[in-house]
Amino acid sequence: MKSFNREEHPHRRYNPLLDEWVLVSPHRAKRPWQGQQEKINATVLSGYDENCYLCPGNQRSNGTQNPNYRKSYVFDNDFPALLNEEMTSDQTDASPFFKSKPERGINRVVCFSPEHNKTIPEMPLDEIQNIIHTWIAQYKELGAYDFVNYVQIFENKGSIMGCSNPHPHGQIWAQSSIPTQVRKTQENLSHYFNKSNKSLLSDYLKEELIAKERIVFENEHFVLLVPFWAVWPFEILIVSKRHFGNIAEMIREEIQSFAEILKITTIKFDNIFETTFPYSAGIHQSPTDGLLHPEWHFHMHFYPPLLRSATVKKFMVGYEMLAEPQRDITPEKSALLLKNISDIHYKIKNL
Repeated sequence: MKSFNREEHPHRRYNPLLDEWVLVSPHRAKRPWQGQQEKINATVLSGYDENCYLCPGNQRSNGTQNPNYRKSYVFDNDFPALLNEEMTSDQTDASPFFKSKPERGINRVVCFSPEHNKTIPEMPLDEIQNIIHTWIAQYKELGAYDFVNYVQIFENKGSIMGCSNPHPHGQIWAQSSIPTQVRKTQENLSHYFNKSNKSLLSDYLKEELIAKERIVFENEHFVLLVPFWAVWPFEILIVSKRHFGNIAEMIREEIQSFAEILKITTIKFDNIFETTFPYSAGIHQSPTDGLLHPEWHFHMHFYPPLLRSATVKKFMVGYEMLAEPQRDITPEKSALLLKNISDIHYKIKNL
């Protein structure tokens, strides 16, 4: 009988945030790749694009003209997934198979910068801090609506992630229900807190800092790591060292540290394959339902799709869709690669 080696042999890892498992198959990282390769977008963007509906002063598709903004700019999404309309339904759920209910919400777009070609890794820290202050203001404002129970702040970066406009921007969806992934996370955080009277992520972070196998970077207030249960090849988790529930609870020094770690995270991503690295990223934090949530611990997920190069991505198909998530390269190897990558952007190094 063979002796098990986590770096060589297939195994499953547990995700305590979602109560789910991921299959890790490190031996498959050696297989040759003859599948799809993405095209690299070699277009060099200028600081202003007259055809961009997010650039300052330009007209959006609905006829609204953007102001000549100089910092981050927020507006209600012109094509929202949710509508801020109170609705009543006379539909009765006579069958357990045909349940539905109205969902009310507000969708907003956050332009990170007036410059069309400046993404987060290329911004100075004060501009990233401005984005964070914008997120804080929006979390407070949207969370104050009596029908809003959760505020999801997120960014889809790159066309490979379905982003329809290269202008640096993110989105905020505020809605009446607590969405599925957040609800599952809350249930597991609550279960752990009720059992131990401690934050799950605080205890997890302590053990990660002792193990040092998956830590990529840390500063005074935050830790950047590849989670033990990571699904995506270069998945990243940012966790606050202090136990607090949402972005509005950050003190000034934490905002500064958060800006630093956001910049370093995205620089390291860009430097992996010397490309503008695509990802979906989002903050998970306490609901705005008016209840106390001591179980919540502020954190941010990054899910980048690239696998072996700037042109090879990971697909969630077959087994992943029908059974459970699977990855090849181990989180430990991904963390070591990210840790050793420079935190000076490749465009500056290559000048």
